[in-house]
Parts: sequence; structure tokens; C-alpha cells
Amino acid sequence: MTLNTMGRRAVTASIASILSVAMGLGLTACGNDYTVAYVYATTTQANPGLISGYKVDYQSGNLSLLADSPIPSGGKNPVAIVAAPGGRTLYVVHRDDSSVVFFAIGTDGKLYAQHTYNVTGSFPTAAALDAAGKFLYVTFTYQNCPVGSLACKAGDQLYTPANPGPGGISIFPIATDGSLGTPMTVNVGRNPVGIVASKSNQNVYVIEQDAATAANLLGFSENATSGALTPLPGVTINPGNVPSTGFPSGATPSGIIEDSTSTHLYVTDQTANTVTAYSVAANGTPSLLANGTARTDAAPMGMSFDLTGKYLYVANFTGGSISGYTLGPNGEPVPSTVAGSVQAGTGATCVTVLGAPFDNPIHAVYLYTSNEISNTVSGMQLNPADGSLRQIQKTPFTASALPTCLVSVGAIPPR
Repeated sequence: MTLNTMGRRAVTASIASILSVAMGLGLTACGNDYTVAYVYATTTQANPGLISGYKVDYQSGNLSLLADSPIPSGGKNPVAIVAAPGGRTLYVVHRDDSSVVFFAIGTDGKLYAQHTYNVTGSFPTAAALDAAGKFLYVTFTYQNCPVGSLACKAGDQLYTPANPGPGGISIFPIATDGSLGTPMTVNVGRNPVGIVASKSNQNVYVIEQDAATAANLLGFSENATSGALTPLPGVTINPGNVPSTGFPSGATPSGIIEDSTSTHLYVTDQTANTVTAYSVAANGTPSLLANGTARTDAAPMGMSFDLTGKYLYVANFTGGSISGYTLGPNGEPVPSTVAGSVQAGTGATCVTVLGAPFDNPIHAVYLYTSNEISNTVSGMQLNPADGSLRQIQKTPFTASALPTCLVSVGAIPPR
């Protein structure tokens, strides 16, 4: 999503558009106090998991809990949450029972559980939707024959979290109503922890934490019809409990994101305390950028761009902060002079940015983080002119215990 710099004529047109939409919503120029979006935060209750849902106030960015919040997430230990294009569907991934729950989003922001699906492996870790919204990709740590399983036979190799086996990706086709079809499996290496699907190209990228290799960034080309993934040149997927190899990343990559043009990837490393940029070739192959690594605060995790794609924000788990960056001429991250380190909550994990439906360049651009240790969600107002962040009133906002991640969707105007 891109925000263009507007001249006086465009500003006038935008104001007219805002007033027109406001009238359609029963609002006036003196009453811009309404819900602009919803934020959903998963919390890692063992059984059941929970989802805290919030309304976002247009004028202030304040979060207020939905009337029925929190609600059960439908499984044990939710670790990932993704929203489908259009803001009407959510998918929540649960680690401990290896499931995905499909939720419909009501016009009032309330969530309605529709169906539960099994992942094709054990202990899923992350999820992503392809650009067309046709496939859901879920990474998992494959347990070929888990200890205690009735399927284990003499001579079978036992994989456990301490002895991880070959990981994989469950590929779910998505029907027009948001329901998921029968998944297929693509193998990856050991201990995948993050995944991103390209917005403009048919590529999917996975990061792993396999200490036996420093090539923990894997890339795949996507079949747009079937969703099947084929390793890119330079990626080797080995069978069994041995490392697969891809592109250089370090041993503990923790977050991955693509820019709005699909020409750059960014990967955080939670041990090295860095964010690293890659340029992406026409065939999807990522290459490390010269001078493309920048320092973060302690234990960086999730990332998000602002609505213009000019500013990158990193949530730092141990640092309890947000690191902001501008982008250099080749896409390299450059520490922001106005948002280099902004206080969030303890154990910041994920970050999301949302804006008004009118693409107003001044108001209603907000950033939120989930804070796992302090059991909160932090809120900031984002200034599109320079990328600076200012804490909004009443932040931080209370969440259920141990929030793991969060996502935002735009409010759906009443028909």
C-alpha cells in the first residue's frame, strides 16, 4: 500500500472524500471519533489459547477491548496469526496441537470460529499467505515419530524438540469463502521459524535456526495454480535429520519480511542483534547487500514497514523496544535519527502498522507491538513525514497472559 505526497489540489480532494465517507457512516467533520481498524493479539494459554480483540479509535489510536474479548483461539499455544486480504478472515496457528483455526471477522470486529484443520507435521511455528490469497503456508518442525506415539515402530527414529527432525511446510488451498482445503507438504530443513510469501513475485522464503549451518535462508518458487514450492537455485533440501542449505543468514534468524516492491528481503538475528538486507534477483534469488547489516536492540524479532514502505520497524524482545530504520539508496537499513530506539513493552514480539481507509497522510497511522513478558500491547502514532513514533495516550493496553503475536485489519464500513 502506497501513500503518495499530495499537493493542495489532492489534499482538497482527499478532504472532500473523507467528508463524503464520513457522511455515509453517519459522521460529521466535528465527530471523527469512530473505529478505524481492529487489532487481534494471540496469547499463549496452554488450553485453551486466547485472542484479545480491540477496536482502534481513529482520532486517538486508543485500543478498547471488543465486548466478547478475549475469546478462545480454538487450540493450544497459539503462535502465529495472519489476516487474509479484505479483512474478513483470520487464521490462527497453534503449536501444541498442530492445528490451524479459521475465523470469520464480523462487521463489528467480533471473531467467529469456523473450522479447525490439522497441520501435516508437528509443532508449527509461523504462517504466511501468498499474494493472491489462494494459499496458506504453515511452517512446522516435523516429528516423524514422536515419543509416545502409537505409530512408532521398532527401528523408527524418534524426533523431539531437543532432537529436531526435517521440518516442512503445510500448503493449504484457500476457497473463496476462506475455508481451507486438503494440504500438501513440502520439506525444508531443521527448525524453521519464519516464512514470508512475496507480494509481487511467485516466491516464498523460509528462515531456520539450525546451528549446524550458517545458510539458514531458504527460497522457493511458487506454482500459482497448485501452490507447490520448488527450491530456488542455490537451495538444497536434504532428507533426514541433517541440515538443508540455502543463503547466508547466521545461525539464529528470528524474523523475515519483504519490502513493498518485492525487490528486497530483511532478516533479523536474535543472537547477533542485527537486521540484514538482501536484494532479490528477477529469478527470486536473494543476495546479501554490501553494508546491508545494521544493529538492533537486544533480541530482535518481528518487523513491519509503514504504509509508504519508506520506514522499517523492528520489535526487540529483550530490549523491550522498537528500532526504526530508513532505507538507503540500495535498500540497506539505516538507523533512524528520530526513531532509533523507542520504548515498547517487555518481551516485544510482533509489530503491526495500520492507517485510515482514506490514506490520510496526517492522522490515523498507528503502530502496535505485542509484549509477551509484560502482558500488554503498546501503541504509537507514526508520523509519515519522518517515521518518528510518539506513544499514544493510555498505552500500554492490557492483554491476556503471554501475548505471542498480533495483526491488524481495517474496519469494514456498514453497508
